Amino acid sequence: MRITISTLQKMADEGQKIAMLTCYDASFAALMDEVGVDVLLVGDSLGMVLQGADSTLPVSLEDMVYHTRCVAKGARKALVLADLPFGAYQEGPAQAFRSAAKLMQAGAHMVKLEGGATMVETTRFLSKHGIPVCGHIGLTPQSVNQLGGYKVQGKTDQQAQQLQADALALQEAGASVVLMEVMPASLARSITEALHVPTIGIGAGVDCDGQVLVLHDMLDIYPGKKARFVKNFMQGATSVRGGIESYVKAVKAKTFPSEEHSF
Repeated sequence: MRITISTLQKMADEGQKIAMLTCYDASFAALMDEVGVDVLLVGDSLGMVLQGADSTLPVSLEDMVYHTRCVAKGARKALVLADLPFGAYQEGPAQAFRSAAKLMQAGAHMVKLEGGATMVETTRFLSKHGIPVCGHIGLTPQSVNQLGGYKVQGKTDQQAQQLQADALALQEAGASVVLMEVMPASLARSITEALHVPTIGIGAGVDCDGQVLVLHDMLDIYPGKKARFVKNFMQGATSVRGGIESYVKAVKAKTFPSEEHSF
């Protein structure tokens, strides 16, 4: 049976952790399906891990449509979540709807957009017109130049209050899920407790309703320095399947992320 936004809500309500990984092709989609990954995120991270760019900014809507279609071909059970790439939704709700519609037609079941209060109107428009939305707050990679780099967000009281307000505003606007990236674990826990929709964390502590990592990071494929929140799940595994299974088990058992992977 296909996992839906209702499934994710039920899992969060019952305290079952949601395991999410990025995915960019049909083969990995089928493998992740078999080992119990709940959500496959077709991330604009493909710009870095597949295309060799130094950020997500060069990724086009056409790139996202192509990879979403590939992932949808391999996924039979998991929910497919696709990123709206930079420049494909910031003009306003109408542009966002046109872009999101292309991703949904390619096989996505939900789209993700970055931003808090500035994305409330767009989130409301999409959700009212049949497109489930995952909000994304905290470290938002498409805004890396404005943020001054890949830094922990929400460290001051003012920043923390703004992120909490952003999360609540996105929920009120109809977001089905809120993803929180690179923020203090205590703040992510507070936001999770304040929301009734599921939260997904990456570098946001163990108390979110679910976790996500970039596939190439958790398999230790992506070169260069690893972020603090990344764990190499190939250590001790004898196969890629085994590494992904270890990730799913660790998320479900609440042993990942540990303090060493949190802020």
